[in-house]
Amino acid sequence: MIGEIKFRSIFPYCFIILVFVSNQSLNAQENDIENTQKVYTIENCVNSFSMDNTVQTEVGYQYWFADKDFLDGRTLKLSAVAPYKSTHEPHKHIEDEFFFILEGTASFYLDGDTKEVGKYTSLYCPSNVMHGISNAGDTELKYLVIKKYLKN
Repeated sequence: MIGEIKFRSIFPYCFIILVFVSNQSLNAQENDIENTQKVYTIENCVNSFSMDNTVQTEVGYQYWFADKDFLDGRTLKLSAVAPYKSTHEPHKHIEDEFFFILEGTASFYLDGDTKEVGKYTSLYCPSNVMHGISNAGDTELKYLVIKKYLKN
């Protein structure tokens, strides 16, 4: 009985201390998150294409407007492919992605079917479905790849 009375008298104080300590812990975690978050400015939020910053491939080049380290795995890449070439064979991966044709004629492969498309066409590649894109024309094919990579 005496122990119960003592506990009842100190319980409100224990509760207040527990809430205070928990709140301080949450505030510290929020501060850590804020301190590690990327700061976005006009300088790093505007990315103009430059041939000097392209990555050469066997069949053309790529330009990363936003690589997977820029923002939580979301990417935006320009791919340019020489006439009648492709960047790689049809493949599949866990992430879904979009292609958006800017110039040229593309041959789009999706799960056993193929379709030729022209500029200003969007193409969707669902997760874990075989897909591929190649240049079906006699001019350079340029398209955007929009994808979100999963975190490791």
